[in-house]
Amino acid sequence: MDQQDLIIATLVAYKVLLLGIGFWAARRVHNEGDFFIGGRGLGGFIAGMSYAASTSSAWVILGFSGFVYSVGVAALWMIPGILGGYAVSWLWFGPRLRAEAESKGYVTLTDFLVGDGSGPYARLLAIGAAILTAVCFTFYVAAQFDAAATAFVSQFGMGFTNSVLLGAAIILVYCLLGGFWAVSVTDALQGMLMLAIAVILPGCALVLALDGSVTRELSFPTLSDWGGGHSGWVLLGFIIGTMGVGLGALGQPHLLNRLMAVKDDAARRRAFAYSMGWGILVYAGMAILALSARALSVQVTDGEALFYHMTSTIMPPVFAGLVIAAILSAIMSTVDSILLASAGAVAHDTGLAKRFAGSELLISRLTMSAIALLAVLLTLAAPASIFERVLFSWAALGAAFGPIVAIRVVGLEPSTRARFWAMLAGFGGALLFSLAETLGEAGGIVAGLARAPGDPFERVAPWILPLFILSISALRTRKARHV
Repeated sequence: MDQQDLIIATLVAYKVLLLGIGFWAARRVHNEGDFFIGGRGLGGFIAGMSYAASTSSAWVILGFSGFVYSVGVAALWMIPGILGGYAVSWLWFGPRLRAEAESKGYVTLTDFLVGDGSGPYARLLAIGAAILTAVCFTFYVAAQFDAAATAFVSQFGMGFTNSVLLGAAIILVYCLLGGFWAVSVTDALQGMLMLAIAVILPGCALVLALDGSVTRELSFPTLSDWGGGHSGWVLLGFIIGTMGVGLGALGQPHLLNRLMAVKDDAARRRAFAYSMGWGILVYAGMAILALSARALSVQVTDGEALFYHMTSTIMPPVFAGLVIAAILSAIMSTVDSILLASAGAVAHDTGLAKRFAGSELLISRLTMSAIALLAVLLTLAAPASIFERVLFSWAALGAAFGPIVAIRVVGLEPSTRARFWAMLAGFGGALLFSLAETLGEAGGIVAGLARAPGDPFERVAPWILPLFILSISALRTRKARHV
């Protein structure tokens, strides 16, 4: 059996396993709560591993390793930011999210954003959050379909359309069958697979690189400078922006749902330990791989191709085939959590499922199918430039929802009106800086700020106005209660 046959066999086995998990999980789904949040019965291991895999997934394997390869040690500022996001989510957000979700029967993050709010602005907040989630995530799913299909085409010569349709169909089937349980278990499996790869491959690369050349190759300023060649305020902005990637996790519906779904507080603490351990090992492993590649004088034109290059170069053909197959599958299966969150936004948050009493589960599944179909159509029809523009969704949703979650977690209760405008301000700020970056001189000072090294204005600045709006409203509300 040659390498390509082995890759295909591994892919087939992996997809069959995913379908098997879907059929197993289907027995646990009896209502809307089971479908979207697993009946609040998630254990610590599955919750922690699935959270970590959904946070990073194939991005850390391909994107982060390429970033470190291209930038050098300055890229490592991203690690404390991301791990800090893990800690804030599980240790600060987690207790309040889990307790309130359990006591009040919340199914989605939007339920928590609205809380006990009522009136027209509560409805606007729910609808607005649903629209932002569904639109951003649908485009994100389409982008993942595009990336995965392109990889399948390059590896196996499969047709692009067939690659998209096959991958989407398999993911949709196990998501429809098992909902949150299927998604969580498959993501945990994906996380364990990535962890094994992130330990074995960098370890082999490091052994090859430890011949004295590491210091020599990393002596170039562009690779060994922790400031990335920046100084003063620019350096501060670079560090804040690079670490600010972790802020995005604080407003992601598909991640915070894990915090709402853990069965008890002990499971939450275990989940934090598992996810943090995973993050440390995987990010450290990818950093070691990238720096070892520099020490070995590996040359690739695209940093994101480094992982594939190192795998095929230093590993035996059999293992290389297994690794490539695993990562291709991971890229495609990444979308399951996002697809489920999108379906929850449309079916539950808008009240669509409630309009069909007794058929909520059916409506939720039909909604998921419609979103998957739309994502497939976007993948096949939309130009690539569109996908490049919507990669800001991580920061945008974080800025839209994260400040509201943070304010509510500390016990402040701003009005639903303030929450609505804060959500729009956060999303709008991220969108403004994302679009301004493409305008060049026509964008004036905003475009200049948007192009700042580390992207601090796109990743961090959009949080400022929402937090101000929410804090003022919460203080007024508290003062009114004491009058």
